[in-house]
Amino acid sequence: MTDDAAAGTPAPVPGRSATRVPPDERPVSDALLKRITRYSGTLSTEAVRALEEELPFFAELSADQRAEIQLIIQSAVRDFVTWMRNPDAQHTDTIAGFKLLPKGLGQGLTLQQTVQLVRSTLEYFELVMPRISHNERQRGLMIAAVLKFGRELGFTAASVYAAAAENRGAWDTRMEAMIVDAVVRGDRHADLTSGASALNWDPTTSATVIVGTPHADLGIAAVPAVHNAAVAAGRHALAVVQGARLVVILSGELDSVLSVPAALLESFAPDEPVVVGHTVGSLGDAPSSAAEALSGAAAVRGWPGAPRPVAAIDLLPERVLGGDRGAARLLVDRVVTPLRGADPSLEETLRAYLDSGGHVEACARRLYVHPNTVRYRLKRVGQITQFDPLDSRDGFVLRIALVLGMFDESHSQET
Repeated sequence: MTDDAAAGTPAPVPGRSATRVPPDERPVSDALLKRITRYSGTLSTEAVRALEEELPFFAELSADQRAEIQLIIQSAVRDFVTWMRNPDAQHTDTIAGFKLLPKGLGQGLTLQQTVQLVRSTLEYFELVMPRISHNERQRGLMIAAVLKFGRELGFTAASVYAAAAENRGAWDTRMEAMIVDAVVRGDRHADLTSGASALNWDPTTSATVIVGTPHADLGIAAVPAVHNAAVAAGRHALAVVQGARLVVILSGELDSVLSVPAALLESFAPDEPVVVGHTVGSLGDAPSSAAEALSGAAAVRGWPGAPRPVAAIDLLPERVLGGDRGAARLLVDRVVTPLRGADPSLEETLRAYLDSGGHVEACARRLYVHPNTVRYRLKRVGQITQFDPLDSRDGFVLRIALVLGMFDESHSQET
């Protein structure tokens, strides 16, 4: 086997010169390069010892990780010799070693730590390699070569980690989309917690689903905008653009729709409604919040004056008219059932008041009571249901609830 074969000279690279530099034109002799190759194992071992002393995190790595780094350093020495013989040659062994780093050591080394490793190793080579040179001229040339070769290795490491980050980003995007899709589908059997944990979602935190139209200027870039807005507000978010719909799962409690971060709302189209589901205890319960928010998003057009954002619970009448049976049951349970349980006269008074066009005196005459009695009962209705009969919007909600209550009563009598 020739010295070049032992040094691992790579195949010619298309588009680049693979012509060997004549021996008499080389700055470093073949004898010196062979000597460096023979001592590559010793150099790499001593370099690892130097790293253990200089870099605190290196000593915390496992024995397998340190051994792998030692092999990469040894291949770097051989590649350095090959490169000195032909500067146009690619240092293939070292590149292959760096490509293994994100897989084998990705959880033990960050990009910053890898750069520190490269830097410290080359500083060691810069100190040691010139000592085996023959004269001062070759020492200077060797130092310059080490610095230039180190620059190439630095860019190689950065490129490999950048590619790994891109792959990780693509994986994260797919996982995030799968989780949000499962929530939207109402798939309670999906393993939402483990997948979300891989995306740094706290499985013990509460969650709220928000639905709207993505900002036209952002498109799918609305997703990273949502992430940034959530982090700025001290929260986490999972998001996906589904056609003309942006679905967001926001972590943490929301006391009201006013608690939705303003920066997050900027990811939605400014002139389009944004509907907020109820907050649930965990991501596993998020499908119920999603169902509510999606139902509200489909019905919100029925209330042109709806606030932005609007709670799905405030869209109960529109959701009922849109065919949401769950909203119908919720409205009866929230209005009619407590009224009947408190005092039957309250429902009667409310119905008479609405039938009278909102006139207290007309309602009092119809019921043969004093107007103040009507006012007192209407106040009780507002306290019990949290809907004020004197407000036009709340009056509409109460009217729909009474109609549903009659349907419910009629159905109960038939069965």
